[in-house]
Amino acid sequence: MDGHEQLLSELVAINSINPDLVPGAPGEAEIAAYIAGWLERAGLEVHLEEPLPGRPNVIGIARGTGGGKTLLLNGHVDTVSVGGMPNPHRPEIRDGRLYGRGAYDMKGGLTACLLAAAAARREPLRGDVIVSAVMDEEYAGLGTLAVAGRYQADAAIVAEPTELQLILAHRGFVWLEIETLGVAAHGSRPELGVDAIARMGRLIVELEQLDKNLRANPTHPLLHSGSLHASLIDGGQELSTYPARCVLSIERRTIPGETPESVEAEVRQITQRLQRADPTFKAEFRRILDRSPLETSADAPIAQIVERSARMVLKQAPPVRGVPYWTDAASLQAAGIPTILFGPIGAGAHAVEEWVDLESVKACAEIYLATALEFCR
Repeated sequence: MDGHEQLLSELVAINSINPDLVPGAPGEAEIAAYIAGWLERAGLEVHLEEPLPGRPNVIGIARGTGGGKTLLLNGHVDTVSVGGMPNPHRPEIRDGRLYGRGAYDMKGGLTACLLAAAAARREPLRGDVIVSAVMDEEYAGLGTLAVAGRYQADAAIVAEPTELQLILAHRGFVWLEIETLGVAAHGSRPELGVDAIARMGRLIVELEQLDKNLRANPTHPLLHSGSLHASLIDGGQELSTYPARCVLSIERRTIPGETPESVEAEVRQITQRLQRADPTFKAEFRRILDRSPLETSADAPIAQIVERSARMVLKQAPPVRGVPYWTDAASLQAAGIPTILFGPIGAGAHAVEEWVDLESVKACAEIYLATALEFCR
């Protein structure tokens, strides 16, 4: 078994399900300990740091001789649940693919990062190569936020699976909770009651129209437009009572230039318009969580060097794209680190069958190393 196959198999065999997604799941401690040992044996300087108790990041540093640029290679170790998977942590290789939970999202890319950092340790580079194997990407991204607040780098590659495409942009998101307020009353006394759920219905119609307007007017060359959808709703006490409250949770996907404040302004305009039409309409909203979108210039040195390295390894230029989902890359970019996404081929993120193409994992390791040799020299 080749080195990348062996390392990836060992990573997939470790259950690292995020406990914020599956209560009682083991989390990242065991896989972090394994990676730390592997990096120490490879000769890197290793640090274990805990953004949350018992849930560590692993930082491996291939120190340069001094005076060069620092490259950060980033990958997350946590995975989602394994419902419906017969043998999620028993890696299986078939037809050049490795199957198992996390193989694609994203232990394949992480394997490539580890191998590249270990190889960089043996090269006479002036700059440092840092590999961060982080916790919690699948829930709130706390692992990379901790790295971004502690380590400085001149550029970063996040090794999420991109099908060997160079990704320069992705969407962000804003989660809002909106509550409409009514007046509880017996169902036989409509003159006393105010139906919070019915008023939420009016708001949902307006939000649906906002989503249609956003998607009908794309403004970004790679990401096109933002979007909005209603995710969760709760309200009412019983069938015989007018509901006093209704709570709606929404997700607004954002593109560069859109902010949590601009999203809140959109919702505020809708609620104010409904209040003008009906003085009994009352609504409040609050922000639950937000993460910024990513946009890196195609002229950024890291983008150009990865493109050249990929062209050299793959014998063709990688496609340049944007992707709709959020990643940890945005947290690094927000910390002032120019960041791109580049990772292996596969399928089945969060699905019952998950696999990664092994040759693409090997190619990514070669591309990351070639990038480090040019960027950190």
